[in-house]
Amino acid sequence: MDVVRLSDTVAADLESRILEGSLRAGERLPSERDLAGTLGVSRPSLREALQKLEAKGLVRKRQGGGTVVTDRLQASFVDPWREMLSDNPDLQHDLLEFRHMLEGEAARLAAERANDVDLAQINAAFETLEHAYACDDLNACIASDVAFHQAIAEASHNVLIAHLSASLHRLVHGHVARNLEYLHEKADQWSSLRAQHRAIWQEVVARAPARAASAAHRHILFVRSTMGESAREATRLERARRRIRGEPAAAL
Repeated sequence: MDVVRLSDTVAADLESRILEGSLRAGERLPSERDLAGTLGVSRPSLREALQKLEAKGLVRKRQGGGTVVTDRLQASFVDPWREMLSDNPDLQHDLLEFRHMLEGEAARLAAERANDVDLAQINAAFETLEHAYACDDLNACIASDVAFHQAIAEASHNVLIAHLSASLHRLVHGHVARNLEYLHEKADQWSSLRAQHRAIWQEVVARAPARAASAAHRHILFVRSTMGESAREATRLERARRRIRGEPAAAL
């Protein structure tokens, strides 16, 4: 009969906390003494558990002391795809198609599964986003936009959705920022974007799964359309600048 070591149980507990997002990438774990006390285990058992997680690449010892959660679950997805997207612009369509599926399902599940703690987090994220809109603070809007969608993804209580959502936001951060900068100059579209976030929030907190998914889908379709417009406008601007500089047209 196999005997389960205490360190294996502790490692599994900490790994579950990393997967569910209660221990986040970059977060420093409590001191060895405090963490051992919280978990009710000896420090040698905790050390052995942390070594197991370090071998998996989920935590690392920080220079100067302490242990932090790594971003391996996100980086292993983001790093190869970032270069692919840079080299193959046509993949943007596929990425937005994937976001359409992922964010729609995240909103649907959040509307079904969110508990009071989740709803408080979603409400706080939405209030922060609304404040950024009210202050017309573009940088705050970019950050709080991501935080709002991530709060919904985490409320889905599906660890893959939560981690893929975080990974996608890292992957497309530059594109999202450029698109929001573009929309910020278009009053009607900026207002539409704000209304879309409110619609997603309303349907999730109303616990209306189908309507929440539809609101998220409409939002991504809007993003897809405006990103196309933004790219075309950037191309036209670059052509105009080349004409002014007197540069020859690119060979066909």
